[in-house]
Amino acid sequence: MSRITSQQISDLYQHACTLDVAAFKPGNVSHQSAGHGMVADQFLASAQVSAKVITNPSYSLGQRILEAVGATQQAVGCNTNLGIILLCAPIIQAVIDYPELSLQDAVRNVLAASQVDDSSKLFAAIRMANPGGLGQSDAEDVSGVATLPLIDVMTLAAQRDLIARQYSNGFYELQWVVQPYLATAIEQHGEEVLAVTDLFLYLLALYQDSHIERKQGSTQAATVCRWAAAVHQKFLETDQPSVRQQLLIEMDRKLKQQSINPGTTADLCVAGVFIHHLQKQVKHNTGVARNYPRMMKPSVAETPQIL
Repeated sequence: MSRITSQQISDLYQHACTLDVAAFKPGNVSHQSAGHGMVADQFLASAQVSAKVITNPSYSLGQRILEAVGATQQAVGCNTNLGIILLCAPIIQAVIDYPELSLQDAVRNVLAASQVDDSSKLFAAIRMANPGGLGQSDAEDVSGVATLPLIDVMTLAAQRDLIARQYSNGFYELQWVVQPYLATAIEQHGEEVLAVTDLFLYLLALYQDSHIERKQGSTQAATVCRWAAAVHQKFLETDQPSVRQQLLIEMDRKLKQQSINPGTTADLCVAGVFIHHLQKQVKHNTGVARNYPRMMKPSVAETPQIL
């Protein structure tokens, strides 16, 4: 029976965040290219400090999100990882709270068991991170008081935000779109860094990036989708590193000139890498080591199947 400890979860989370800046993802911050007033070292610092709290075995889901965002803000003073935290926190909660269940069933239970307090802490985390282009909502606005459980709050936002949609549809895109493509890309390229770049271009062509849509509008987001599709096709057609690099450099330069940041797409890539390695670590869905102070929670029956 395979077991995984909280330290191993932390290591896998940091590995995924490290790949986030190791891979060249046009429009995003990487070792190759700073942007949007941020540099790669801030993302690495964010990963390190947030890992210490996002994997805390005693936290609830909302507290896990709030503490991770708070640690990031204290360390770097800007929003480097809100989307990453929102996507990874339920997965981490699942392997901690339900060690005897498959990851699929465990995440299902985490989301079904979410409370209004989790939503309140989420709202506080979002206000603290202050992501660009947030705007206002008629119901459950983050500037106000939460009245619904977290899964219901995310469902209200699902039509306009791909991260929120993961909570409402059972992490469908992460499991059934990101995971198969990432596994194939790693096999084809032979290494993760290039595979993440490939995955990023694929997803950016497939989905209108929520961050772009919030800040620059749906028309601009659609334009970036078409552009990413063209770049991705050329990226796949060549095996010349210099040609690929030039494609990425040119797209990155033009996006940043227009202050366009495909941040949601990058967050999905990080979460995808994290889940990919976590599923390998807990092969055969055998759960986690019983070294946590929290008591194992009972299963929540009759909830939608996910992951």
